[in-house]
Amino acid sequence: MSNITDSDKPCLIYVTAADRAEAVALGRELVARRLAACANVLAPTTAIFRWEGEVQEGEEATLIVKSVRARVAEVMTVIKSLHSYELPCILVIDDVIPEPGFGRWIVSETQPEA
Repeated sequence: MSNITDSDKPCLIYVTAADRAEAVALGRELVARRLAACANVLAPTTAIFRWEGEVQEGEEATLIVKSVRARVAEVMTVIKSLHSYELPCILVIDDVIPEPGFGRWIVSETQPEA
């Protein structure tokens, strides 16, 4: 992946959603806006977490977004504006090493339209 700037380095963004439909809607919106090259929905998943002092368990969907560092802030803004949770889980996994051709594809698909 030579000639890729630091801001164009691919990253993964891990997001949980209330259900499959919400995760799909988020993924479609991010891809449509060219903020993500691809989004994968894994559903259902079981979440076990502490919220408001109590351990809780529930079914969710997981969204894995393939994007670039330069688009992370915009991705977060869109997710927070559309998400049903008061505090959505958004985790950026920044240290990924894609296969070179796939990495170039992520970069090309996340460039703003001219």
